[in-house]
Amino acid sequence: MGLTHVRARISNPAKPTKTATIRFLVDSGAVYSVVPSRILRRLGIRPHSSRTFVLADGTEITRGVGDATFRIDDMRAASPVIFGEPDDASLMGTVSLEALGLILDPMKRVLRPLPMVLGHVRAPGRT
Repeated sequence: MGLTHVRARISNPAKPTKTATIRFLVDSGAVYSVVPSRILRRLGIRPHSSRTFVLADGTEITRGVGDATFRIDDMRAASPVIFGEPDDASLMGTVSLEALGLILDPMKRVLRPLPMVLGHVRAPGRT
């Protein structure tokens, strides 16, 4: 099984001209993306809350969570971001990927467009 990495630009939604380019490990098992705290703080992004996460070995850790704008090629989307500490890897999680309209192809280990499905319900009696 191979690893998939992607370069993405992140920015502060309130100050979109402040950006950083980061090489992320794409982790289809991670819900949120992880970015080093020092980079987020440099961009002026501050945590709005904290959450407890469970590591693969069962250890619980608490990290700050904020919001960032993610850009890959011409795609842009806002997503929650975890404030990573020095030993944390930079990860691209599924919430950020899906917000960007992307999904990881597990066989070829590349990002592909996510089929966008929109449910539409007609009101009764309308055609």
